[in-house]
Amino acid sequence: MYNIKNLLNNKNIKVVGEQGKIKILEHQQDLSVQPESAFMEYFAAHMNIKKRQVFVALNDESFKISAGKMQWTIGSVEASSDVKGVGDFLGKALKGAVTNESAVKPVYKGTGYLMLEPTYKHIIIEDISNWENGIVLEDGMFLGCDGTVQHNITARSNVSSALFGNEGLFNLKLSGTGLAALESPVPREELIEVELNNDQIRIDGSYAIAWSGSLDFSVEKATKSLIGSAISGEGLVNVYKGTGKVLMAPLVPKKYANTNTKSKYFK
Repeated sequence: MYNIKNLLNNKNIKVVGEQGKIKILEHQQDLSVQPESAFMEYFAAHMNIKKRQVFVALNDESFKISAGKMQWTIGSVEASSDVKGVGDFLGKALKGAVTNESAVKPVYKGTGYLMLEPTYKHIIIEDISNWENGIVLEDGMFLGCDGTVQHNITARSNVSSALFGNEGLFNLKLSGTGLAALESPVPREELIEVELNNDQIRIDGSYAIAWSGSLDFSVEKATKSLIGSAISGEGLVNVYKGTGKVLMAPLVPKKYANTNTKSKYFK
């Protein structure tokens, strides 16, 4: 038997999101600061820079997470890897190398609770079944997902996407049914969700943080001619075509989030 106190009934901890077995906990202030960091932490809290965690309630279920993200578990919860052998490990290591995601994703199964490590980034919950042919993620977004969700890598539709689009050639793709917890550079309520029906969206920069697996990604000139592109001030743009959805950050592309922050407290 166990009893968890001063967590969900803690005045400094707020549940800012909940879906299925997943809760997103937000620490309103970091109360364990040192004198030399108190000034920064005070203003950080007032600017919505807060520590957030994923709290998962398991009822004879499984949950896969990014390696190294577990903080604690309680109850009859067992940890295992998703590696089935040496060949499978090598394949997963290769996938991890090309997507900048952890090669092995630990699986926690049983009945009890699982808490993930805190992060200063925002956390969003997505139902994978609501995405046409799964959801493709920008590097480093994955935190965890239901055991029923499959994860694989997907390649860009052409090499130019990697060479000229300021993007990698491969991305992590989640498909199937179940929920996924993802890190985001901005809150969910600020993300712009674009639904395409046999259409396209052209984005100047890496503002798209996730999109449907049914969409084709390519890089094209902003205008039909190089002279026109030069006059318009826009060179190449990222183009997503087909039927599906795109999640787009309005201000801060994920790739450049926190690049101007030197403090160790916001890594």
